[in-house]
Amino acid sequence: MSGRAAWEDAWERALPRISSLRTSLATNPIVSRVTRVGKLDSELLDQELVQLLEEPLKKAFALLNNNLRAQFQPELTLLVQLTLYKLSIWNQGASYGARLQGLRYTAPKNTSRQARAPSGLPRRLLFLHGAATLLIPYLHGKLRTYALSKAWPDAPSSDRRRKLWEVLTSLESSYAAFSLANFVAFLWNGRYRTIADRLCKLELTPSSRASQRNVSYEFMNRQMVWHAFTEFLLFFLPLINARAVRRRLSSAMTTVTDALTTNSRTGPTKRHRRGKYWSLPEDQCAICAENAAYNFNLADSSNALTSLAGGTASLTGAGTSLTSAPTPESSSEPPQFPINVPYAASCGDVYCYHCLAERLMRVADEGGAAQGWECLRCGQGVHTGERWVAPIEDVSSGDSMSEYDFTSDVEATDLSGSLVSGGYSDELSSPEGNQ
Repeated sequence: MSGRAAWEDAWERALPRISSLRTSLATNPIVSRVTRVGKLDSELLDQELVQLLEEPLKKAFALLNNNLRAQFQPELTLLVQLTLYKLSIWNQGASYGARLQGLRYTAPKNTSRQARAPSGLPRRLLFLHGAATLLIPYLHGKLRTYALSKAWPDAPSSDRRRKLWEVLTSLESSYAAFSLANFVAFLWNGRYRTIADRLCKLELTPSSRASQRNVSYEFMNRQMVWHAFTEFLLFFLPLINARAVRRRLSSAMTTVTDALTTNSRTGPTKRHRRGKYWSLPEDQCAICAENAAYNFNLADSSNALTSLAGGTASLTGAGTSLTSAPTPESSSEPPQFPINVPYAASCGDVYCYHCLAERLMRVADEGGAAQGWECLRCGQGVHTGERWVAPIEDVSSGDSMSEYDFTSDVEATDLSGSLVSGGYSDELSSPEGNQ
């Protein structure tokens, strides 16, 4: 009995101590030791993420204007950083790199009464931390770029610009010294990684109590998936005939448009179609005009912009449609796109022999011989082409043809009025045959 009484007495004496330990564990959770490598790796991951998101935007701006990209590159980087800061630290209390390392920011205990952000951190500290992390480096970069563009370092020593430059360099040196001291302190105790973290007293701590020092491969797996998807697109896209797909879509859209424009009272009637070069004069080749519209060589006389300078044609619709109308004053001038070796398409419009043959062969190679080539004047499908025969005019009637109507360098007209030209067949058709 004496042994049991001693055991019970010891248990009763230990109960208050056990209760105090349980209370302290509930109020003060155990914080695991955070390695310095994880904090530094999180910063590197954040920088790489900004670069990955910034690269497509730079390429998009380069397609529009390369000078525009160079001018607004700091603003573009700031926009990406602010977006990431709002979606990560402001909303979740940790950057994406810190989350991959299993870390999050914790605020000091004396800020419990301040307004909180969605992440649970004080808004005042987050505003101060964001300004010190993003806005101040942006303003410093803009000021330094402006000073170098205005040659502040080369100004006389008594000039105000030179003095401002010296103040700026002194501040840069002081910040570098403070950064070095903060990094040494970080290596000593592992608490505050940057000067902004130290000023706001925001410390990176484990996001869970059961944290382990394991390397997270989530970021690398995501990059491998995107890399494999890009390689698949590079392999798959060359196998698709973009022209054939575009032609089929255009044909489908035309069919739908024709169906929507039918008259319900008089029955279905086909709408009169027009090609994009329907208003070009008949003595000019529409295919040559289209080729000139996509020719950006200013040294070439067939360039569309050169044609504009000559006043013989005008481009509308950003170079996709060329309209021109002859005037009585310019009727004696030679056409800008003369028809050489004229051939009449199956729709009745006249083009150059080599232009029409090239378009029909291209359509046949792309597998679109059934639909045919879409005429640039009337919009109908073209499958064949024949030698165009000049009409015979009665001289006694007083009618005369224009000097430049359908001229050719190699053809000649016999007594019967038909064109004779060596090296060209009288009929032109698609390699797939007349559809």
